[in-house]
Amino acid sequence: MSGAARAQQRRAVTAKELARRLGSSERTARRLVAEPREEFLARAQARRDQVVGLREQGLKYREIAEEMGISTGAVGRILHDVRKSENLR
Repeated sequence: MSGAARAQQRRAVTAKELARRLGSSERTARRLVAEPREEFLARAQARRDQVVGLREQGLKYREIAEEMGISTGAVGRILHDVRKSENLR
């Protein structure tokens, strides 16, 4: 697996630039640096669990956002999605 996919940070080069350097298509460049789906889903689930756990401890959206280094909007979206998925069950 590519080191860029494991780094979990934004790449400094776009897919178009990488494709040009590699002499390949943009699609191939994206595929080469993409994080495996299973790892992405596991990381997303861990993030959801952490947000929910902090909210259950009584933290406010702003406090959760600061603790996790994400925006308050992201906290709200995660909690909204969790509530929505629980109502569907």
